[in-house]
Amino acid sequence: FKGGDTCEYLLSSGRFLGEKVWQPHSCMMHKYKNSEAKNCLVDKHVVFIGDSRIRQLFYSFIKLINPQVKEEGIKHGNIPFEDKSTSIKVDFLWYPEVNGSMRQRIKSWTEGSVAKPHIIVVGAATWSIKIHNGSNEALAQYKINITSIAPLLEKLAISSDVYWVLQDPVYEDMLSESRKMITNEKIDAYNEAAVRILNSSSRNSKAKVKVFSVSKLIAQETIMKSADGLHLPESSRDTNAMILMNVYCNKIMKPIDGSCCQPQPPLTLIQKIAFCFFTLSIIGYLIISLIHRNNYRKNKSCTDLESGEEKKPAISTPNVSTLEMLLQCFCKLGLIMTYFYLCDRANLFMKENKFYTHSSFFIPIVYILVLGVFYTENTKETKVLNREQTDEWKGWMQLVILIYHISGASTFLPVYMHIRVLVAAYLFQTGYGHFSYFWLKGDFGVYRVCQVLFRLNFLVVVLCIVMDRPYQFYYFVPLVTVWFVIIYTTLAVWPQIVQKKANGNCLWHFGLLLKLICLLTCIYFLSYSQGAFEKIFSFWPLSKCFELNGNVYEWWFRWKLDRYVVFHGMLFAFIYLALQKRQMISEGKGDPLFSSRVSNVLLFISIVSFLTYSIWASSCKNKTECNELHPSVSVVQILAFILIRNIPGYVRSVYSSFFAWFGKISLELFICQYHIWLAADTKGILVLIPGYPMFNVLVSTFIFVCVAHEISQITNDLAQIVVPKDNSTLLKRLLCIAGFFSGLHFFSAMQDQSRH
Repeated sequence: FKGGDTCEYLLSSGRFLGEKVWQPHSCMMHKYKNSEAKNCLVDKHVVFIGDSRIRQLFYSFIKLINPQVKEEGIKHGNIPFEDKSTSIKVDFLWYPEVNGSMRQRIKSWTEGSVAKPHIIVVGAATWSIKIHNGSNEALAQYKINITSIAPLLEKLAISSDVYWVLQDPVYEDMLSESRKMITNEKIDAYNEAAVRILNSSSRNSKAKVKVFSVSKLIAQETIMKSADGLHLPESSRDTNAMILMNVYCNKIMKPIDGSCCQPQPPLTLIQKIAFCFFTLSIIGYLIISLIHRNNYRKNKSCTDLESGEEKKPAISTPNVSTLEMLLQCFCKLGLIMTYFYLCDRANLFMKENKFYTHSSFFIPIVYILVLGVFYTENTKETKVLNREQTDEWKGWMQLVILIYHISGASTFLPVYMHIRVLVAAYLFQTGYGHFSYFWLKGDFGVYRVCQVLFRLNFLVVVLCIVMDRPYQFYYFVPLVTVWFVIIYTTLAVWPQIVQKKANGNCLWHFGLLLKLICLLTCIYFLSYSQGAFEKIFSFWPLSKCFELNGNVYEWWFRWKLDRYVVFHGMLFAFIYLALQKRQMISEGKGDPLFSSRVSNVLLFISIVSFLTYSIWASSCKNKTECNELHPSVSVVQILAFILIRNIPGYVRSVYSSFFAWFGKISLELFICQYHIWLAADTKGILVLIPGYPMFNVLVSTFIFVCVAHEISQITNDLAQIVVPKDNSTLLKRLLCIAGFFSGLHFFSAMQDQSRH
């Protein structure tokens, strides 16, 4: 950490990811859309002053505002542009040399009450080299002229953003005879003079002319593609224009994936309270630990001087108290949350944009699959979707999803469609697991509900407070939470139908099927009635949980995308448990699930179905159309996988402990990746060790996995304390939790009011 402004890095350093994606050093660059550019520059006046190279930059800049603009202006003259809808004015002023005329124009903006441009972009040198045949006298005059202009630019920089564009290198072999005197050696001399004079001028001034030197780096990589050896190819000047837009607009628009030039956000009231709470927890834990250590020292064994034997203390070391355990959990959590904040809210660590290549996604996938196979062990039980198998399933799916996120593979549609199936499979397990529990156990008590809700939501609630993000931002947890409530409500409402009751009378099975049909009808209605869905979730307090950017559209989209798969999981659990009860399937160790003939037929159909879905997903051309079909067809590949994994007896009897280990902390992995593995709320990549991408990924991954595992342990420990089995104690805790959320809502309202 150099402590410098990320704007300096954006304007001066970076590298290409691939051929066209520019990655600034240490920060992320946002790709501005036309609407965003207009919102940022509304009522602004931008001026470009210089030669034909600056004219190129001018055209690329105004195309960010209006892509329909054509380069039809006068070559050696001024070119105006205005967007009347937003009152944006962008002018190009033809001053190919740094001379008295340019000085006079700049001086006119510093005098009297003349309206000053909000952004001024200046640069010129190649004409001076060309006209004077690269003479040393021309360079000396250039230095004199810049020296006279520099104070004027500094004066303008007090109220405007002023950028001096250094000269790009040329491709000397392609230059025409009339431009042969423009050499890279001469250009370097002119650039060196400009930088030295501008830096010395600003040394004693608060205002500073920003030197736009990054264009040189971009040109070094791309000038070979130039049409004439002098002017940059279109893609390069577009990159320069986008950099300019980021420098000026990021601090105004504050895009999530544009960390360059964004100041560190101020601490909110809730964040300050959280900081105080964690600090007090750490202090409290240290005090209790010291007291216990002193007590232990007093009671520790001492040596009998006469016999030389060690006597055991009369009093044994007491068990850890509930208060100490609570403080220990909050102490560890406080340190972990500090790391979260430093990674993704403080400008301490670097962030980079994602860049997808097939190798960056598929090579790690092959690597983890090979690792998973090496850790194959026998399962404790051989039932379909036993605990080890579901943990394994969650584990490898989570690892694939993590690789998908860090590699930026969402831009590749076939991969995106297969990842959508993995998310659906997780929800399928939600439906399967919770239905199976309620059907077999018949436990609809408050304790069970509170335990599940606490384990699902604890980390997300803490992150909402510490990272200042809405609940819906971590969309997967709200999704799983709502589906759990739906499953519970469906099965808990009168009449409560469980396996024990249904065994006495087969009609109860039809009653349960009727409940499931009612659920399916409600899902179908809400999926095609956006208005009704939004009305339900727009009521307070649901709106506080499910709104994102002022509306619940994002929540509706996420819910709709996998709307049927939880129902499919419940239905599969019902059919499987019914077949199991009637002993129509064989789940012995090494035995096929059905008779050999039926097993072979089902296995063949499953493999064909699995491959058919993959072929369809790989041939997708449009994400919107494929997303429309996904809710209905994703279950095909999920069921195919379950049958392939469970029909052969041997395959059902083994599992990968490597994947199962990750499966046990899959939820924590999914949530933690937002801030301490990825960066800028998943839009970029966290860089702990700059310059060494592979080593950085190894280190950040190790920390990330350890943190996720620790948070899983903390959540389990706190669940035992916060959600006790005793109903009267549980009721008191629930009242405390209600008070906590009421306080949180109060402080949130105060926070929103202060922001407005």
